[in-house]
Amino acid sequence: MILYSHFVVPVLCILLVSTSAFSFSFTTLLPDQLRRSTTINHGHHAVEPAHKTFGLPSFGLSTRLAAGRRSSSSPKTVNVDDFGAKADGTDDSKAFKAAWNEACASKNAVLVVPKNRIYHLKPLTFLGPCSSGFTMQIDGTIKASNKPADYSADPRHWLQFVNLENFNVRGAGTINGNGKIWWRKSCKINKSLPCKDAPTAITFLNCKNLGVSGIRSKNAQQMHITFQKCVNVKAWNLVVFAPGNSPNTDGIHVTGTQNISIMSSVIRTGDDCISIVSGSRNVIVRDIICGPGHGISIGSLGKGKSEAIVSDVFVSRARLTGTTNGVRIKTWQGGSGYAKNIVFENIVMNNVSNPIIIDQNYCDQKTACKKQGSAVQVQNVMYRNIQGTSASEKAIKFDCSNSLPCKQIVLQSINLASVSAKDKEAASCANIKGLSTFGRVSPHCS
Repeated sequence: MILYSHFVVPVLCILLVSTSAFSFSFTTLLPDQLRRSTTINHGHHAVEPAHKTFGLPSFGLSTRLAAGRRSSSSPKTVNVDDFGAKADGTDDSKAFKAAWNEACASKNAVLVVPKNRIYHLKPLTFLGPCSSGFTMQIDGTIKASNKPADYSADPRHWLQFVNLENFNVRGAGTINGNGKIWWRKSCKINKSLPCKDAPTAITFLNCKNLGVSGIRSKNAQQMHITFQKCVNVKAWNLVVFAPGNSPNTDGIHVTGTQNISIMSSVIRTGDDCISIVSGSRNVIVRDIICGPGHGISIGSLGKGKSEAIVSDVFVSRARLTGTTNGVRIKTWQGGSGYAKNIVFENIVMNNVSNPIIIDQNYCDQKTACKKQGSAVQVQNVMYRNIQGTSASEKAIKFDCSNSLPCKQIVLQSINLASVSAKDKEAASCANIKGLSTFGRVSPHCS
């Protein structure tokens, strides 16, 4: 069931967002008003990026982080080597923990991991709260233990940063999850093995006013970087990489987190470059290079009949190459809640399968998923100024729920061609209430 409109809709709700802000709102625009507001040419239609159109107040994280660095008191430098770290292949966990405790208790401290050295760590929790103005400067390499027995107390985490406020992680160093031993034991690599979780390399839990910049995350055991139950996060200039066939190695995972921006980063991995799941709100993703990987995803949501809530997500200026999906919303049947107020704009796809996809019948398990009567509502989603090539027959695929159709989906200035000159790109759009198009949209839903 599709309620379809080219230019004649009585009232169209368009999401207004700003890359410098973490507040979102809706305004009501008539289609002719929308067309008059556009200024940048793309194909047969002019498009003005939403981040230039709308300006809203920011939450001020950059100001608070800078204020901490400008404090009148001189910073105290704490070097892990001074606490017994050897960087000789032996375990340096105790030295790192002792150095952390010293820096955490000191105002405006900088905890230094020196360059040109490789430190080996077992699972560690860097626990707050700490004194104000705390920075961790990682310029060397931190490498994970590859002994499963070292993770027996907590098999889900390697490095955790917990209960920190006004905290900054920066540097040009590498955090190496040493993930190969975990990948070989994955049920996605060896189908005869049971499916088990592996550690997330870096977890930020219950942090507020957090900055993460410059670091490289390499070969995570499973997910690379997770922001969980955090508020006011700025992550930028990150490099995340693992082989394209490494299982479940999401680049950046956002869960239960509000007011977060992820910017100017390169992510090449074996799963979602960025995944945004339940409890997340006011998420900005900008200037991302993604691929290989599974694209930029909202979800999965609603697994096991759970309630999921995601809203106010803005993805702009991304380049995806060779990914198995492009920009994706994925929900399980039987869930509840919503994914709403979402914008994907100014995105280039190069040889991407499923460049634009909503999958409300997502099923990532060995046995077929049963038909369910409930679903996570997908509503108010805009795709704007997206171009490039599709490696799949269907460049646009909206597989929405029979029981709870997608609502208010907008396509504006879309140009996705087949990567093969022999094939003709296509679109599939099922179970949508309120599908609107503006400008040139190719391929076109019939």
